[in-house]
Amino acid sequence: MTDTATDVETASPGRFDSLRIPEYRLLWWGGMCAFGAGQITLIARGWLAFDLTGTNTALGAVLIGFGISSLVAIPIGGLLADRLPKRTVIQAAQMAQTLTAATIATMVATDLIQFWMLIAASMVQGAAISVLAPSRLALIADIVERDRLTNALFLSSMSVQVTRVIGPAAAGALIGVAAFGVSGVYYLGAAISFVAVLLTIRLPLGEPHRRSTRSPWEDIVDGLRYVRRRPELVRLLVVSLVVVMVGFPYVAFLPVMSEEIFGQGASGFGIMNTVAAVGAVVATLSLANLGRDKLAAYQSGAGFLFGVSLVFLGVSPVFVVALVAMLAVGSTSMTFQTLNNSAVLSLADVEYHGRVQSLLMFSFSGFGLAALPLGMLADALGLREILVGMGVFIVVFMAGAEVWRRRLAPTRLPSV
Repeated sequence: MTDTATDVETASPGRFDSLRIPEYRLLWWGGMCAFGAGQITLIARGWLAFDLTGTNTALGAVLIGFGISSLVAIPIGGLLADRLPKRTVIQAAQMAQTLTAATIATMVATDLIQFWMLIAASMVQGAAISVLAPSRLALIADIVERDRLTNALFLSSMSVQVTRVIGPAAAGALIGVAAFGVSGVYYLGAAISFVAVLLTIRLPLGEPHRRSTRSPWEDIVDGLRYVRRRPELVRLLVVSLVVVMVGFPYVAFLPVMSEEIFGQGASGFGIMNTVAAVGAVVATLSLANLGRDKLAAYQSGAGFLFGVSLVFLGVSPVFVVALVAMLAVGSTSMTFQTLNNSAVLSLADVEYHGRVQSLLMFSFSGFGLAALPLGMLADALGLREILVGMGVFIVVFMAGAEVWRRRLAPTRLPSV
């Protein structure tokens, strides 16, 4: 733990308490740039995929590339976070994202873009995020005291959501400007991503807490055994996998909702993402100083309400009602994700943070892999029906997950 974090240990807790730590503040701004670039290119890629193909299946195919590469990279990312300097891992992953965005921008500008390139770019992004996320979360846990960890993670999530407020609206508007277009949006994303790389240079190195003498494979197996001995960690990881895999693919279908169901085009697509982000910002600010003893119960409630909000989105009759649904979707999904991350980091020992977080990242591989079959079902049965089905499944699952949580409560291991 850094000396700076120790100096502020006695400070009064508050919603922005972690931002008093200079190292965390630098990481927060770097994340703002990195996530902003990701949001901008995400909007451009989704719109470009739909423009090239016009199908839900194609939108799902772009995400399945993300999922496949994540499956390979996730265990590597967790291992690197526990064995190498975390700053180095973060820099390498962010640079990969920068170069990918610049390449796609050039392909679009020169009219050489093809659909398979979007899948390839999605695969690079999936691998980069799977490597980056465990190191970034583990570095947050290094910088911030354990009692402020929930606050730090909520503020980190808030930085993501602020970019979702600005990024989608800006990208949606710029795509429609002839002088800028999709290539300009990708170039903008590459430039902002490079700023994130520059900010990362000043972060603490984040050396491993313990030098491993085992082989990489033995370290991976050791991490799996560590989790298996902790029933609450197992529960959190399973719940995250199911909810994210089944529910989060809704983001892949927003271009179709905007264009074909509500007739709002690219601007409507950007507005829907922005409204969801506003809901997430409000939720993260409201819960930023939530006590650690409430994490599990609030996580269960957030997952249940996320399922309800997807049903609401699926049955929304007009665009204005859909925006209200998106507000609920954004707030509940981000609350669930952040509380789950915080609970996992609070329970796990620091030398296992990277590997445990890499297991948590499997949820997003499932999200990418599930998007394609869900997209195919949406083409065959209707997008509204699939959204309602996704929401109902999550509601039923979270009811069972809450029963599981209460049964584990008497035997749950104390936080370390």
